[in-house]
Amino acid sequence: MARLDDKTAFAAMRRFLENYYARGDRTVGELLTDISTGLWEDGSTTDPAQWDDWLQAIKETTGDEFR
Repeated sequence: MARLDDKTAFAAMRRFLENYYARGDRTVGELLTDISTGLWEDGSTTDPAQWDDWLQAIKETTGDEFR
């Protein structure tokens, strides 16, 4: 699995938020609430749908698959 540098990670975060906004989803505050608890002890995410959206944003930014 490739590592993201700071600029690429920033671009992926921007893409993630652009995609979220384009879907007409709720406010950024609600998004932050959804993902605020982060990851479980086993490394899985507490919000699988947002995690998949994040991985898609990375793919759109880098062309790489992350899992």
